Amino acid sequence: MAYLYETHLHTAGVSKCAISGGADYIAGYKDKGYSGIIVTDHFFNANCALSRKLPWEEWVNRFCRGYEEAKEEGERQGLDVFFGWEETFDICDDYLVYGLGKEWLLEHPQVRNWTRGEQYRAVKEAGGCVVQAHPFRQRHYISRIILSAGCVDAVEAANGGNEDISADVLAYRYAQKLGKPMTAGTDIHDASIMRNREMFGVYLDRKLESIADYVKIILNNQIAGLKTDPSRANISRFDSCNIKTIKTPVDIRDEHDNMSGDSRSLSDLLCK
Repeated sequence: MAYLYETHLHTAGVSKCAISGGADYIAGYKDKGYSGIIVTDHFFNANCALSRKLPWEEWVNRFCRGYEEAKEEGERQGLDVFFGWEETFDICDDYLVYGLGKEWLLEHPQVRNWTRGEQYRAVKEAGGCVVQAHPFRQRHYISRIILSAGCVDAVEAANGGNEDISADVLAYRYAQKLGKPMTAGTDIHDASIMRNREMFGVYLDRKLESIADYVKIILNNQIAGLKTDPSRANISRFDSCNIKTIKTPVDIRDEHDNMSGDSRSLSDLLCK
């Protein structure tokens, strides 16, 4: 039996760009056969709706409300809900963090000022993991693509918010070349899209009892499959070496968050 999970979801009131509250998603995901969802609201340096002037404890408590509302409704309807977040560096360089909770956040106010490398090392030390979200997304407000090859445990190879399939094809190839596990997520902000759009997620061979179980599955490369829309179901078969689709400058970063390559070395990373 396969268990299906949403890995990338935003709630209104916490993520500035979200339309639906945490509780609004539960019935739709349950109807579509999902075993659970992971709420990953935009974090402190991301597109967060919360004032950065709030005292840290109050900020964290408000940040967790979207998850807590979803979890409460999930318990009523029989859908598991887990906690994560999405942090951003350099405008739109995004990372999904799994495995840590409210208490850890309350004890680590310094998380607001970390670099990618500092985030990665601290999350790993605490037993969590980091997944780079939609690494090849190109939009008018994104000035650079950052490939943080040394500061992630996995790559989101299929993202429901990507408008161009080439972004997923390149992410798939990138994860292959790094030897990293691949995930998929809808990157959903509005529950109403479930009525007429394909949802994304990961298939697992076993039911999650906690978010720590998902971390172990990622670190052991045990994701059973990716749920995407039909047009992306076979992204491994597309010509992933066609880097001409990348019009945005690229920086490649190592485990210390130092630049180790740029657009000129991208073909070496993706095509050889």
